[in-house]
Amino acid sequence: MNQKELNEIRRRFRLDKNNFSRIFGCYVNSNREVISWIDASLGLMRQEEQEMYLGLLKKTLSGTLGRNLIDIEFSTAQVADSDEHRLLMRLRDSGLEDEEAVQTLYEKIAGSLHLADNYLILLAADRYDVPFRSRDGFRQEEGSEQQFSYILCSICPVKETKPVLRYDSAEGKFHERGTDWVASAPEVGFLFPAFDDRATNLYGALYYTKNTDSSYEEFVSAVFNLQPPMPAGTQRETFREVLTDALEDECSVNVVQNVHTALRELVLTHKETRAEEPLAVTRQEVGAVLEHCGVSEPKMAAFNVKYDEAFGGGSEVPPQNLLGAAQLEYRTPDVVIRVNPDRQDLVQTRVLGGAKYLLINVDEGMELNGVSVRVPEEQKD
Repeated sequence: MNQKELNEIRRRFRLDKNNFSRIFGCYVNSNREVISWIDASLGLMRQEEQEMYLGLLKKTLSGTLGRNLIDIEFSTAQVADSDEHRLLMRLRDSGLEDEEAVQTLYEKIAGSLHLADNYLILLAADRYDVPFRSRDGFRQEEGSEQQFSYILCSICPVKETKPVLRYDSAEGKFHERGTDWVASAPEVGFLFPAFDDRATNLYGALYYTKNTDSSYEEFVSAVFNLQPPMPAGTQRETFREVLTDALEDECSVNVVQNVHTALRELVLTHKETRAEEPLAVTRQEVGAVLEHCGVSEPKMAAFNVKYDEAFGGGSEVPPQNLLGAAQLEYRTPDVVIRVNPDRQDLVQTRVLGGAKYLLINVDEGMELNGVSVRVPEEQKD
């Protein structure tokens, strides 16, 4: 799915746009036991409650493609005949009215997903008449020949609040309000099937994770019977290890600065052009930057081998997953310096008297613990 298609589905989660008739769900405690159930008509809820449910579901489609939202691809064999795909199809085709299929999904999730808190599993089904454009180029909301039927699953941690003083406007007094259990933003979830080229793709799903450092491997295996993609945080750490191990003594400040700059420029250009397809880079593109920095052939060969071992041959990785922090961070055991990536020119390396230094230009605007300070002018003899 691309950003435009994702936004199109996200717009469904409004009171006047969706065809959700019911909200299904269950409440799972820390022992992975289901302790209560939800089967509620959306139309019979108060508007505020409807908006809360839709808000939680919609957040399962939030974040960045390639980081929080990851394409899941089923094999042809899975689509043709597999328990996991058959279950998802039963859920989707029945609009979640197949109680046995819903119960099976609950059991799969409760048996595989362990969060620090209790959690709420929410399920909703929608049928979307995909608008088309007539020959004159105008969007047609009616008469669509394309319908996208899908389910959305959101898994929301349920956390205990702290006691607080609550103001009672009727009495004009404050009273203690005890603890409550409240559902927070989803931690993990998925949409099935995928909405690719503004049409149904039964070979795909969109997997959501709030925590980009975790893949929830057991959950992905239980629901999709697939190995989860490498989390964005792991991709970042893996890329750092590949650079360090492959380049060794040639992993200089200049090389890492140039790699960071090249990847950042790709991300910024992609954002400025508002390209619909998610951005990804290959080993060859990263390798071209290293070659431009003068990395030797033996080190380039080592980089190619280690990169393919880590990410897979022919893989494409979102460059924002390799960048890490937006700022450049120079760190020693005793000093941490963060620099605006647009001002790399302020930092240089020097060897003075046999010792290695970072030289930082501080002509103006310098503070020390919030106090404006000046660097003394060089004293004359």
